[in-house]
Amino acid sequence: GALALKSVPKKMIVIGAGYIGLEMGSVYARLGSEVTVIEYADRVVPALDTEIATHFQKQLQKQGLKFHFKTKVTAGKRNNNQAELTIEPRDGGQSTTVTADVCLIATGRRPFTDKLNAQAIGVQIDKQGRIAINELFQTHVKNVFAIGDVVAGPMLAHKAEEEGVACVEMIAGHDAHINYNTIPGVIYTHPEVAAVGKTEEQLKAESIQYTKGVFPFMANSRARANLDYEGLVKILSDKQTNKILGIHIIGPNAGEMIAEGVLGMEYGASAEDIGRVCHAHPTLSEAFKEACLAAHSKAIHF
Repeated sequence: GALALKSVPKKMIVIGAGYIGLEMGSVYARLGSEVTVIEYADRVVPALDTEIATHFQKQLQKQGLKFHFKTKVTAGKRNNNQAELTIEPRDGGQSTTVTADVCLIATGRRPFTDKLNAQAIGVQIDKQGRIAINELFQTHVKNVFAIGDVVAGPMLAHKAEEEGVACVEMIAGHDAHINYNTIPGVIYTHPEVAAVGKTEEQLKAESIQYTKGVFPFMANSRARANLDYEGLVKILSDKQTNKILGIHIIGPNAGEMIAEGVLGMEYGASAEDIGRVCHAHPTLSEAFKEACLAAHSKAIHF
């Protein structure tokens, strides 16, 4: 895999502009590789909030990553020590050939359950290879439980950890609960991207009235002092109650900052609740406070 390469390739092709493809691709771009990303969708990380994804794509392009969107790979082979791929427009058109020293296939993951032989004891597995469970993480065999990447839901280590704790607590006879609406996702690139809750597109599709608060790191003193100020914090809240519905961050320490938002959402906080909490100065977290103020009424410093 990409972590096992013995030297930095001159040219790398990444198939898939998702979390892993962009994390690995951006690392090698910073190490000096010429990285080309091929993506079937029309933008990076289709599940991201569009406004954040647009900023993200621009930053990656500034770092030298090249993108082919709405493009599919129809063939691939090794030719004279190089990876040679045939690509063509997703919606039809002329095929072309691209070459590189290495090709990273990052088109998604699947549960590794085919060699468990679990079905032999009565455990049911769906068409995606996921183990079927109930609300107690119990399979169709009452003393067999399953969590994490082998069951439905995002394949995230922290989601699996929470499920493991909840599962054992329930086995021991205690009450346990996981709020799957407050499981954050983080893309470990530079800048980092983090999100939890609804995207703006989801709120529109569900006809939910909302307000939006945005605060750029360019207006945050700590980010400016660190010379690392690309990005923004975006808060989406219910128009009537001001309850936070979604949080989307691109910028320095986004993966750390999202925890404050997750905590707030878990306890049903409004944007005003967090906006009125004192945040130390100068810190990056002040950008979070200001975005919450913007979602409630108006930011102070932008």
